[in-house]
Amino acid sequence: MDNIKWFKEAKYGMMAHWGLYSLLAGEYRGKRVRTYAEWIQCDAAIPNAEYEMLAKSFNPIYFNADEWIKLAKDSGMEYFVFTSKHHDGFAMYHSKVDPFNVVDATAFGRDVVGELAEACYKYGLKFGLYYSQELDWHHPHGGGYDHFEPCAGVSWDNSWDYPDREKKDFSICFEEKIKPQVEEILRNYGDLCLIWFDVPHTISKAQSLELNHLVKSIQPNCLINSRIGNGAYDYVSLGDNEYPKAFPTDVKKLGDEDPNALSGFKYSPYGLYETAGTLNSSWSFKYFDQRWITAEQVIERRRRLNDMGINYLLNVGPDGLGRIPSFSQEILLGAAKK
Repeated sequence: MDNIKWFKEAKYGMMAHWGLYSLLAGEYRGKRVRTYAEWIQCDAAIPNAEYEMLAKSFNPIYFNADEWIKLAKDSGMEYFVFTSKHHDGFAMYHSKVDPFNVVDATAFGRDVVGELAEACYKYGLKFGLYYSQELDWHHPHGGGYDHFEPCAGVSWDNSWDYPDREKKDFSICFEEKIKPQVEEILRNYGDLCLIWFDVPHTISKAQSLELNHLVKSIQPNCLINSRIGNGAYDYVSLGDNEYPKAFPTDVKKLGDEDPNALSGFKYSPYGLYETAGTLNSSWSFKYFDQRWITAEQVIERRRRLNDMGINYLLNVGPDGLGRIPSFSQEILLGAAKK
């Protein structure tokens, strides 16, 4: 695949978490979210009927795809990865599969993914899309209902609207929504350098392989990260904000590891690795989180990762109006000038 060589040489990219959750900015009814702001629906157990009302208020008048991508370019980045659908089930593109999307459900009515794809083409950055292939709190059969370890919310699945886990069947969500939406983003937004899947727990090996085959049948050069689950990947996503001091010499081979592990080193068949990191403690915008890392820390982490052959995918969290916070911009541009 052409993108294998490119990925090894890219070294540095930008990620952006942006969606309805950005409007709440980490706070709901006087209560601050405990961890990640993009998990606020699950942290506060906000009913879908109420969460859907956020779409009616979503009108980010300052969103400018050119400004976002030019920032990535000026910061020295080679690729851009955007959240086409996060765990809340809201698509940031014009999905024909589910009207719960940025074009059909909001006054904004613009295809965010489409505009970002055009901007990436204009500025010469590769374009990739994040897609939550298992957790979907808007669908009654969204996954995660068989996983009970602690998470950033009250549960991995939507247990407040759909409490009867015995009746849940992820294969229904997979067939009705996940597969057809993955096909949409593959067919409608040009060449994707990668798809960034996330949180594999309930997904079966057969389903992970089916997604892999779907991606490769439409875009053979599109890379797939390890969070697709069950070993059906091209490159390894390390743990969130994982900055190892050294590359381990005992990386396990495929088949000898936890196929759905979310963190730690795994075997990469092509020697491709990536750490996704944040500029503060949240992935999406959280107004009260001012624990920013410095430009010097960005430089040090990038150098350390790149020296081990690991790409650095550094995330920004635009606010509900579509603005990348000035703190984020200053850090990124400051790191590029040093």
